[in-house]
Amino acid sequence: MKEFKEILCERLGEPRIILFEGEELLLFKSKEIPLTTIVMTNGLADFPMNVHEKHKDEAHKELYFMLPSYWEVENLDNPKFNWVYHWLVRLKKYVISTNTWFGNGHTMPCGKEMKSLSESMLQNHFILSHPISLQIDLAPIPLKDKEIGFLAVIPIFSDEMDYKQGKGTVKFFNKLQGAGITEKLDDFRRTSLKSKWRLFR
Repeated sequence: MKEFKEILCERLGEPRIILFEGEELLLFKSKEIPLTTIVMTNGLADFPMNVHEKHKDEAHKELYFMLPSYWEVENLDNPKFNWVYHWLVRLKKYVISTNTWFGNGHTMPCGKEMKSLSESMLQNHFILSHPISLQIDLAPIPLKDKEIGFLAVIPIFSDEMDYKQGKGTVKFFNKLQGAGITEKLDDFRRTSLKSKWRLFR
């Protein structure tokens, strides 16, 4: 049976290894998926997450961001871009150190102060999601003793976080889908929630 990384490379091509804050991350620039760049944790799936019993088949995950083509993704010193690396490292360490788990629909603030991610990415929360645009290329990979899945990290705004908390995960994902929002980052994205008052302006 093929190994996990061999299957992943067959799907996305050979990655570049990025060393950031002492952790290795994988950077894929896919030739098969035009204008798609993916940065992913490397090795999180080696640690079985402490999942609830009903999610026992979802214990092994890698996290990823899907990046826009216009980003200088290898400019590791630019805070406009490097926050994706920082957060993948931080989320990986958090899962392992606290013996917790991440799953589809889980949300978290971007730090205690909930500041915007960058000067252009004004979101201050994350939601984790099964792959959307990449649901085929990042479908779960079955191995001999486990199945490794993938979770997209999607930045969201405060009002979207409030909506998700009030209406639930399914309705919020439907709201994102209706607005054409996937896991692909977009510096120009605005909230998916349209104010009713705007109709009268």
